[in-house]
Amino acid sequence: MVVDDNPIVRAALVGVLAAARDIHVVAQASNGQEALTLARKLRPGVTLLDYRMPIADGLSVVTALAEHTCVLALTSDSSDEIIRGMLLGGARGYLVHGQFEPPDLERAVRAVAAGQGWLSPTAASVATSVLRSHAERDRERRLRAERIRAMQARFGLTARERDALNLVSLGLSNAAIANRLDLTEKTVKNHLNHAFAKLQVTNRTEAMIVWSGQTLETEGTGPAGR
Repeated sequence: MVVDDNPIVRAALVGVLAAARDIHVVAQASNGQEALTLARKLRPGVTLLDYRMPIADGLSVVTALAEHTCVLALTSDSSDEIIRGMLLGGARGYLVHGQFEPPDLERAVRAVAAGQGWLSPTAASVATSVLRSHAERDRERRLRAERIRAMQARFGLTARERDALNLVSLGLSNAAIANRLDLTEKTVKNHLNHAFAKLQVTNRTEAMIVWSGQTLETEGTGPAGR
């Protein structure tokens, strides 16, 4: 299916694809809403999806479309934000007008139909940046988890004390923590008092600073104002 609000562009794309014996255009649409209706009915193997369209643009329907067809974004928009949004939304490929030739379009359609990806140079650069960003966030999460495990071992906190501190970090009150852990509010207070003593802090704010792996220092007195 070819989706573009410009009838001249649609005709050009259909003409290119018609030259390929193994590619058949089963539908055309001029906006995202129409494309989604046709995709649900026809379930085309691949949908060439423009971004800038009236009624519903490509970005607003790409996730829903991807449930019924393999989406290959094909648009003149080369902004990082749109490319990132389309790819994260479910598009398997992204072609930018002016960055591919007719044979490239045919190869891209075949690749996407086979479950592979296909990216124009600009889109490939953005995709690499997205992957790098995700990898860095994963690394930061792993390092933070390791720091927390090391801290738990260092201070000798019990499982309940750790649970209570984790819920304090979410901003919950003692009453809310008691409800979440199915404990009495007095028991939660005892757990937190024991945890504070082990962390060498005197209040919730100081506890969260230490629990976050930061160094707590008060002017001229050391940790927790001792």
